[in-house]
Amino acid sequence: MSVTVRVPAKVNVQLAVGAARPDGFHDLANVFLAVSLHDEVTATPAGELRVTCEGPDADQVPLDRTNLAARAALALAERYGRAPDVHLHIAKDIPVAGGMAGGSADCAGALVACDALWGTGASREELLEICAELGSDVPFSLVGGAALGTGRGERLTELEVGGDFHWVFALASRGLSTPAVFREFDRLGQGLDIPEPVADQAVLDALAKGDPAALAVTVSNDLQPAALSLFPELGDTLAAGRAAGALAALVSGSGPTTAFLATDAKSASDIAGVLRASGTCRDVRTASGPAAGATVLGS
Repeated sequence: MSVTVRVPAKVNVQLAVGAARPDGFHDLANVFLAVSLHDEVTATPAGELRVTCEGPDADQVPLDRTNLAARAALALAERYGRAPDVHLHIAKDIPVAGGMAGGSADCAGALVACDALWGTGASREELLEICAELGSDVPFSLVGGAALGTGRGERLTELEVGGDFHWVFALASRGLSTPAVFREFDRLGQGLDIPEPVADQAVLDALAKGDPAALAVTVSNDLQPAALSLFPELGDTLAAGRAAGALAALVSGSGPTTAFLATDAKSASDIAGVLRASGTCRDVRTASGPAAGATVLGS
């Protein structure tokens, strides 16, 4: 018997970042939108915990107990007093180290898959509590759709979305470390009065209306200057996407994936073609959102 769970990538349509807290984290107002790039995590009984991975850039995914999927299995097993004897196989399609929460998605997928495989019967609240312990983006990977994340991003308020939003994602030639981007954010902000992060009502209204033109003028990412400071070539990709007709262009989360909002599916395909030919990125993907959160496909 095995259980397979599909989990989505995310784009941040608003990422407001506060000053560093004493614990090193930052308060956030993080408006997540799940999009139709997915990983699949399959849990199968095994004699011990092990992780395997296939797909684009799978060689960059750690296969030891530092892997977030492995940590999810360990956390659930500890909570329910059982051995974490499971083989977790990750089929990657979400960019690795790309600012689209691929590792967090795998974590949520493994948690849901192990819960189903082991019959632990954990409530949604328990699963979300474990998610929050494992990482700031993990709860949203479980929930999907659209949500406002506060605290360090783990406290979620689900949001209404009135239609589909079409995106183009340009994959960069190398990754960016999320902690390094936050350190650069802190460095760039030294001596500045950084306001408390709050959700922009205009962003929430545009999502609720399903209006890409309205969303385009409100998207923002406070980490973008830090990502561009560490990876200046991303500016060329952003410029190429804007020139290709994107309604909006921004770094996705901590980067280095860049995200381009399109009017519709045809426009997204056209923008993707121009970006692919631009020489400013190594690959291009199209997707739409909102997408469902962690979903059991079969057992």
